[in-house]
Amino acid sequence: MTVVTNLAYVKQELEQTCSRIGRRAQEVTLIAVTKSVTTEKALEVLDAGVLHLGENRNEGLLAKHEEIGERAIWHFIGSLQTRKVKDIINIVDYIHSLDRLSLAAEIQKRATKRIRCFVQVKTSAEEAKQGISPSETLDFIKQLAIYDKIEVVGLMTMAPYTENTNEIRHCFRQLKELQLQVQAQELPHAPCRELSMGMSNDFSIAVEEGATFIRLGTILVK
Repeated sequence: MTVVTNLAYVKQELEQTCSRIGRRAQEVTLIAVTKSVTTEKALEVLDAGVLHLGENRNEGLLAKHEEIGERAIWHFIGSLQTRKVKDIINIVDYIHSLDRLSLAAEIQKRATKRIRCFVQVKTSAEEAKQGISPSETLDFIKQLAIYDKIEVVGLMTMAPYTENTNEIRHCFRQLKELQLQVQAQELPHAPCRELSMGMSNDFSIAVEEGATFIRLGTILVK
């Protein structure tokens, strides 16, 4: 299957989901997760009209950025080690994994522009998942006010990989509820208008629950 064929399928699914719940497909930004494919495949994605690319490792991001540059809008979607912030901070447009103050401090130190960040929240019970607990999220975001290089544009989560749709939906719904709590604070540094949630196996559920960014790898680039 080609990227163009895969993209047509994804767009059809997205249109049908949005139509069913009264949303517009244009409200949802598709991030092509290119972490496990070549730069050539990433260029196919761009040629197909998807401008947002997601990488989860410094090495992959730097290698692709060297070839692609500003043609793409770059999202760092993996866990970001504090010591590696300096390598990628000024070429990324979004970071989806802000989850600790030490990382925020390093972003503040290294960034030459304001960085749009998603606070990563752990809404599932899986031990392997990373992120801040829902109960700590609001306080954490308030503490970010001192870092003028960080704008909290939204929240991010990962649902468990399961066929239990109720469990998946619960994770996404919890993130939406947290977003509304943050928005109610009207924090200048944290407009929190976006929700980054939903991957190849569960993006339709995520869209139903309010996702504005979906991160698609396998379904799009394989």
